[in-house]
Amino acid sequence: MTDNPGVIASQGIARMIAAGQITSATPIPDPQIQPASLDLRLGTVAWRVRASFLPGRGNTVADRARDFEMHEIDLSRGAVLEKGCVYLVPLNEGLALPTTVNAVANAKSSTGRLDLFTRLIADHAVEFDRVDAGYTGPLYAEISPRSFSVLVRPGMRLNQIRFRAGKVALDDAALAALHDAETLVNGPAQIDNGLGFSVDLKPGKGDIVGYRAKPHTALIDLDKLGHYAVDEFWEPVRAEDGRIILDPGAFYILVSREAVHVPPQYAAEMAPYLAMVGEFRVHYAGFFDPGFGNATAGGAGSRGVLEVRCHEAPFVLEHGQSVGRLVYEQMQEVPERLYGADLGSNYQGQGLKLSKHFKAPE
Repeated sequence: MTDNPGVIASQGIARMIAAGQITSATPIPDPQIQPASLDLRLGTVAWRVRASFLPGRGNTVADRARDFEMHEIDLSRGAVLEKGCVYLVPLNEGLALPTTVNAVANAKSSTGRLDLFTRLIADHAVEFDRVDAGYTGPLYAEISPRSFSVLVRPGMRLNQIRFRAGKVALDDAALAALHDAETLVNGPAQIDNGLGFSVDLKPGKGDIVGYRAKPHTALIDLDKLGHYAVDEFWEPVRAEDGRIILDPGAFYILVSREAVHVPPQYAAEMAPYLAMVGEFRVHYAGFFDPGFGNATAGGAGSRGVLEVRCHEAPFVLEHGQSVGRLVYEQMQEVPERLYGADLGSNYQGQGLKLSKHFKAPE
């Protein structure tokens, strides 16, 4: 039942589809359904818009788009979304949510690791990536490639949506108890409005602690997996002294010092950075599925990959510095399939890792 408290699991999402609470003009294939979320597919057209926008109360996205649209792009044969531009794409999926269910969206992991800024917009929305309980209407993706221009086609899945019924987030007392029972992180647990994590800037194998996106690169076709040479798009980041200086406007892939575990009956979300920890954004993709880093799902704790962009001024980042926190949420029921090898999950047991589009290091 969708009115029981908790994040709705894969089998609950399937029931929502069958009940018409998640709509689509074409059938939704089973691989779109993840343990605690639904992947969303691009439609057949995109609009190049002058600026990012929110529709606001009483306004539809389509009506507001007319104020900002520059031209329409046919995606059916594949189309290039250019770095530095903003696009609006109607998604195949829409919603007819019960009044007890709201939703939150986020970019998929590979989307974030390409610095492909992707956010969900719903009619009447006053926030990105948030859908109110009871919402009925279409969904749109705002896409803004930041580091690399990309080739996209209809049906590609760049973002995902998670459905929640009632109060789902664990408070600090419940989170501490869960850590005592399940060991959510190796080492001491820093619990304060979620589970804190820090950055790893001490080299392990070799001396590379991260990657920085090169400013002038070729196009990335999002259908080509394991295809691109790392050194054509990324330069390695080294930190012999356990610190790096982030350059304003540059995009980095780093990794958390801690190995994280999400038990099967819980999900987690990486919370937005706090301004007090520094002038940088910690992530784009923030969903951690049930089973992430879980031993029964092929993991033994998995480190979180950090998508980092520095803002106003150069900023010194040091090994072990706190950079964010994970908010754990109760599942409505344990998913029938967990994140891991059985789902072909790309990042179970990960350390420092680029998106699946790049060739594995030799």
